[in-house]
Amino acid sequence: MNPRVARGFRLQWEAAQGCHVLLYPEGMVKLNRSAGEILTRCTGTASVAEIVADLEAAFGATGLQGDVERFLDMARQQRWVELA
Repeated sequence: MNPRVARGFRLQWEAAQGCHVLLYPEGMVKLNRSAGEILTRCTGTASVAEIVADLEAAFGATGLQGDVERFLDMARQQRWVELA
């Protein structure tokens, strides 16, 4: 299953805020850098493993699997992310 930003939400860079935000009809969620980096990769075409590999390559890090999975679990609970 491949995560993607859920219908009803729009992810965008907000220059005035200096961060990614999730927009929805009732408001806006300001995302920290990690959340923004994860959600920009949630296009519905990449698996969680591919997202983790891309993040680890982009930031020269290892061991991000657990952090990414925990964030995506929370994001699914908040209905920010759905599985394609």
